[in-house]
Amino acid sequence: MAATVRIGICSFADEGLLKHWYPRGVSTPAARLGYYGERFDTVEVDSPFYHLPDPAVTGRWAQRTPPEFVFHMKAHRTMTHHEDAEQEGAFGEFRTSLEPLELSGKLKGILLQYHPSFKKSPEAKDELSQVRPLLDPLVPLIEFRHRSWVTGAERDDTLEFLEREGLAVVSVDAPPTRASNVLPTFAAATHAVAYVRFHGRNVKTWNIKAEKSSERFNWMYSAEELAEWVERMAQLSDEADEVYAMPESRRAEASSRRHWRRHSSNASSPESARCADSGRAKIPEDRCFAAFGAALPNRVG
Repeated sequence: MAATVRIGICSFADEGLLKHWYPRGVSTPAARLGYYGERFDTVEVDSPFYHLPDPAVTGRWAQRTPPEFVFHMKAHRTMTHHEDAEQEGAFGEFRTSLEPLELSGKLKGILLQYHPSFKKSPEAKDELSQVRPLLDPLVPLIEFRHRSWVTGAERDDTLEFLEREGLAVVSVDAPPTRASNVLPTFAAATHAVAYVRFHGRNVKTWNIKAEKSSERFNWMYSAEELAEWVERMAQLSDEADEVYAMPESRRAEASSRRHWRRHSSNASSPESARCADSGRAKIPEDRCFAAFGAALPNRVG
């Protein structure tokens, strides 16, 4: 049986959501998470990359979300960006900060987004081979940002290595450029959990030095662009037990509700109905991924 595709958002505190989606009066972190959790059943949280959260805070995240809600956390930068960091200590501090959330059973994956300088090499593979024991039983979600990992024959070798090590590759939809720090768009599963991040396709802003990351991921996916992923997601559903589709584009558009309804005639699940309803709050169309989600028979979120 094909796995369900869960659609979530990279950060429930996303700038686009704060400006255009949350209704007036939903203005505290607690209220926002509660509102979000009523409409989506998974989320990626990027704030731990910058600052480790207080365990009491992560415990409240668990309390404020429905029983089946799934969290994914972005690993702290010392775990992926600093060659001189002591891995065991960095991973240990990170897990301590998330312990209440992990004990709740709602924490699934840890996104390890490696620095563009993390090129494929025997040393890099040795570092990756230490990850699973440090995170088990959480799912290590490995996102590369240097093309050396997936260029030519290296791609098959990389995927085989990750599968052998029990690591889940992060598939990406990214700008169509040959820049070394942008992976070509691909979909693959090396673990029972398949994970796809949608970065948008804005070539012009990808490498700008911006005050806010939202300026780099300024992209509105069209229905045609999302349709390219329907077959890929169906393939991942056949290969994995769990599939997550996580858009990162920050752009919000007032026309999203109209677009969603125009492309959601085949959506019949309660989750789809909730998503259509949320158009009243001007949910960004690439956030809802409506045309894409409506075409997936096992889609939720």
